[in-house]
Amino acid sequence: MDDIVLVKTNKVVRPRPLQAASIPGLLGIFQNEWDALMLSNFALEQQLHTARQELSHALYQVPPSLASIDELERYTQISSHPLHKTNKPGILSMDIHPSKDIVATGGIDTNAVLFDRTSGQILCTLAGHSKKITTLKFVPRDELVVTGSADKTVRIWQGGEEGNYSCIHTLKDHTAEVEAVTVHATQKYFVTAAKDNTWCFYDISTGSCLSQVGEASGQEGYTSASFHPDGLILGTGTTEAVVKIWDVKTQSNVAKFEGHAGPVTAMSFSENGYFLATAALDGVKLWDLRKLRNFRTFSPYDSDTPTNSVEFDFSGTYLAVAGSDIRVYQVANVKTEWNLIKTLPDLSGTGKVTSAKFGTDAKYIAVGSMDRNLRIFGPPGDDQMDDDAKPSAE
Repeated sequence: MDDIVLVKTNKVVRPRPLQAASIPGLLGIFQNEWDALMLSNFALEQQLHTARQELSHALYQVPPSLASIDELERYTQISSHPLHKTNKPGILSMDIHPSKDIVATGGIDTNAVLFDRTSGQILCTLAGHSKKITTLKFVPRDELVVTGSADKTVRIWQGGEEGNYSCIHTLKDHTAEVEAVTVHATQKYFVTAAKDNTWCFYDISTGSCLSQVGEASGQEGYTSASFHPDGLILGTGTTEAVVKIWDVKTQSNVAKFEGHAGPVTAMSFSENGYFLATAALDGVKLWDLRKLRNFRTFSPYDSDTPTNSVEFDFSGTYLAVAGSDIRVYQVANVKTEWNLIKTLPDLSGTGKVTSAKFGTDAKYIAVGSMDRNLRIFGPPGDDQMDDDAKPSAE
């Protein structure tokens, strides 16, 4: 009796289905149960695959080495470097080498300067343009630097074994100031945009202009340009406050974004592929490329202070905006608020900010301004310069 277990069952026993009265009926029941089990397993596998995709995307989108929000909130100026001439001060453009701790700046003094942040030393000065350098970009695959100038020319500089750079091509296809250079994702091509209302598509290895695209109907010049991360789309900003989106293969204008006040001074595509940030006199506008619409506008400065620079970090997690100061926002989605993380010091008294770029993994922010100084902002005590190379306090 101790081995007997009390079983609670319903008083009413459901009758066996009629199908169970025969072997074919039983086989049908078993088949239905098997089908239901397989469908359940398939649904579970789909859910597992979706979860793995979401996890993979999250890990790719936010690499472990990326600076955290807490770190960004502690950013302060850790060094300042006067790189350009005193009689013609002003940094107009800047780029950071993606794999080396080198910052390139282009100035009003007609020179481009390559600066090693680790040693605190100028590696090389690129002299050759006759007017101010308005734009420059690294091409790391071939150790090249491409510069554009108000002298209407574009120069390609080749790096040597000893760190020196020499001009290997001078391109004279534009008839007005060159305002923007942007490098294709393959690093085999680049585009220049100028105030002559044309943009040119170049082969980097030969320096030859493969095509020059202009619109006969418009008289506005180009003031900014940027390739989409996939290299299939090109964005250009104009003096007439219009953002144009181009199909690179067909070289046709496929979309126009209007709404800014004044020339579009800068633009940046997010690595997520569907956000575009543009800057002008009235602030920053964020565009959703999936629906071709403006979904958010920042107006961080007064009407007399233009926004000169806008930049997503490489992970697409942060957005830097520069005008009289530098503001860093946390990237969200279309419906969620983009929170202001950090406002770096107001530099309007020393010269307006012209460019701001994130270093590798957003570990620091490099800032160029009209007082010829390159400023580095990062966590306190995190300056990577050698002790004997650090400048004295200003």
